[in-house]
Amino acid sequence: MSTATDTEPTNSEAAAAETAVTQLPNGLSCALPADSPLARLLRSQRTWTGPDAKQRLKLLRAAKSVAIVGASSNPSRASYFVGTYLQQSSDYRVYFVNPNADTILGQPAYKSLADLPEVPDIVDVFRRGSDIPAVIDEVVAVGSPTIWVQLGIWNEEAAYYGEEQGLNVVMDRCIKIEHARFHGGLHLLGFDTGVITARKTVR
Repeated sequence: MSTATDTEPTNSEAAAAETAVTQLPNGLSCALPADSPLARLLRSQRTWTGPDAKQRLKLLRAAKSVAIVGASSNPSRASYFVGTYLQQSSDYRVYFVNPNADTILGQPAYKSLADLPEVPDIVDVFRRGSDIPAVIDEVVAVGSPTIWVQLGIWNEEAAYYGEEQGLNVVMDRCIKIEHARFHGGLHLLGFDTGVITARKTVR
């Protein structure tokens, strides 16, 4: 008669490995078979929403400094456009974080957030979605209050994780577009945001 060894999973362990805890839109969570059609459907839908427009405006107005993680010196990269815009069309102190660069847009590039001369108010992130949890840990470690993940980058689990760590989390939004939209529409290297105003731009 054969018996299970210490390395063989029990029936309950095998069942647990085949289930996934899914966050529902109403805030509740449930365990579903990981390969079930419902689990796959729920994984494909976004339930996390993040700060609304008023809250994002408040974050931008309160900030004095922005660090760009994943900044590039390549003019064709989105992070280069964002860095240029923030340097020229905002009053933020802008820092560039890239361990493989020495300078970006005429400023020193820092190896990590921990190397910055101050704690940035917003950490703007240009990294793959799978890298976001590790960046969140760095943001928490240095004490920054807000992580802003750029347009086109999405990791819902990381968004919830960041909020659990006490961070303000903005995801899949471009800080350049948002700043321009809140401060008068079309700016240098910006986009037509649909805002028409005769008011003087507030930085």
